[in-house]
Amino acid sequence: MKTGRFWAWVVFILGAAYFFIPLIATVEFSMRMRRGAYSFDAYQIVLGDARFQATFMYSVVAAIFTIILGVLVVVPAAYWIRLRLPQIRPLVEFITLLPLVIPAIVIVFGYIRMYGSNSPLPFLANDTATNALLVIGYATLSLPYMYRAVDTGLRTIDVRTLTEAAQILGAGWSTIITRVILPNVLIAVLSGAFLTFAIVIGEFTMASLLNRPAFGPYLQNIGANRAYEPAALAIIAFAITWGCMSLIQILSRFAPKSANRTN
Repeated sequence: MKTGRFWAWVVFILGAAYFFIPLIATVEFSMRMRRGAYSFDAYQIVLGDARFQATFMYSVVAAIFTIILGVLVVVPAAYWIRLRLPQIRPLVEFITLLPLVIPAIVIVFGYIRMYGSNSPLPFLANDTATNALLVIGYATLSLPYMYRAVDTGLRTIDVRTLTEAAQILGAGWSTIITRVILPNVLIAVLSGAFLTFAIVIGEFTMASLLNRPAFGPYLQNIGANRAYEPAALAIIAFAITWGCMSLIQILSRFAPKSANRTN
């Protein structure tokens, strides 16, 4: 028993060192911009850069629209599959996993071929349409995480009983989804939303090839032309991502503890 505990601690310490040593080194390097002293000059330059503010806000807005689109598509679909079409769940789960297999660059080149300036639907010639296509692409990339989060939330409630009770009281389908189902899976939806936010903030391929002023291409551009600012940006992006993960952990404490799997 003691030997097993010893090796468990060894593995834990090695894993922690593998994770924290590069992070500490990056923090230390990012603070060496002022010769002979540690400072937050790189962070001040980055946070005061107008391009940082513009690209970060663009990605935040894109993330908000992506989350809204994901909720509007995934929640009703997952609810209906669990309620009426459980037999197609394996197929739907396979489809939602495809964005993990198909590279984002394939989706972008599909956009260019279908909606380029020489196509019958030249959406990419318009900034608003291009932004809409980018949001749809982001929603596709986040589909595996959003669907899994919502489906897990639906497993914790008795979907059929709640639906029948709402129908007895005269509720329509839209009312059932928005006022009965959604509040019961809100924690799961928020978990998927935070994962989506983290994905959108750091995404590079789609935004770069569609020539959008997003945060991902800004990170790459700074990394190619500066020394200390990229390290500061990496720490900032890391803090944002882990902030989202921490919020998921906090919200999961309020999730229902019992899993009532009816289907």
